[in-house]
Amino acid sequence: MPTRETPSLVNPAAVPRHVAIIMDGNNRWARRQGLPGHAGHRAGVEAVRGILRSCRQHKVEVLTLFAFSSENWGRPQPEVRALLALLSRYLRSEVRELHKDGVRLRFIGERGRFSERLQRLMSNAEYLTCDNRVATVVIAVDYGGRWDIAQAARRLAEQVQAGTLQLEEITEAAVDREVAISDLPPPDLCIRTGGDARISNFMLWHCAYSELYFTNTLWPDFGELEFARALADYGRRERRFGLREPDGLLTGVGGDA
Repeated sequence: MPTRETPSLVNPAAVPRHVAIIMDGNNRWARRQGLPGHAGHRAGVEAVRGILRSCRQHKVEVLTLFAFSSENWGRPQPEVRALLALLSRYLRSEVRELHKDGVRLRFIGERGRFSERLQRLMSNAEYLTCDNRVATVVIAVDYGGRWDIAQAARRLAEQVQAGTLQLEEITEAAVDREVAISDLPPPDLCIRTGGDARISNFMLWHCAYSELYFTNTLWPDFGELEFARALADYGRRERRFGLREPDGLLTGVGGDA
C-alpha cells in the first residue's frame, strides 16, 4: 500500500515517461520463505499490481516488464509451464480491470513458441485495450534484445531486396523504426531487482541512454515505496546523452558521464 513517505520522495517535475523493469528474484524469494518456486512467481504478480498503482499515482506513461526472456526456455520444464500458466491466468483475470483503468496492453517478443491459446489471449488483450490512452503497459515475453535487433535488420534487408530502400538509407533512424515499440518513447529508467547489475539482453537498442537503477531487493519485495525511491533517484540525475556539462566543459569521451 502507498505510504505517507511515498509522495514526498518523488519530484513530479522529474518523473520518467517510460520505466522498464527486469523483474528478478522470484525463485530466491521463494527459497528464503521455504516455498516452492511457483509461489515466488505468484508473489511476483502481486508486486506487479503494486507497481501499476504507483505508475498511475506518479503519472508514468509507459511501463515495460520483462516477464519471460528467450533464454527462459532453458529453465526446468516444470518451471516454464508454471510461468506460462501464471501468465495465462493473469491475462484472464486482469485485462478487463486494466481496460477499465484506461491502460493499453502490448506484447513484444516472438510469440510463435507459445500455445495457440496463450497467443489468442495476448491478441485479445491488445485488441480490447488498443484505444486506451491513460497509460501503456508493455509485457516482454520470449523476448531478447539481440533477437529484436536481428529482426529489424532482416526487415531492412527485405526492403533493400524489394527495392523500396536503398543501402545508404540504412541508418540508426531506419533501425529505430523497425525495432519493437518504435512508436513509444525509449525507456528513461531501467530498473533491475534482485541484486545483479546487468541488463541481460533486455531492450539493448532502446536502453542505449536509459538511466540504470539496480537494487538488491527481490522482485516480490519491490513495493510502491521501493519504486518511489527509484523514481526519486532518477529525478536527482542529470541526463546529458553524451553531451557536455552546462558550463561547456567536456565531461567524457564516448559516454555520457
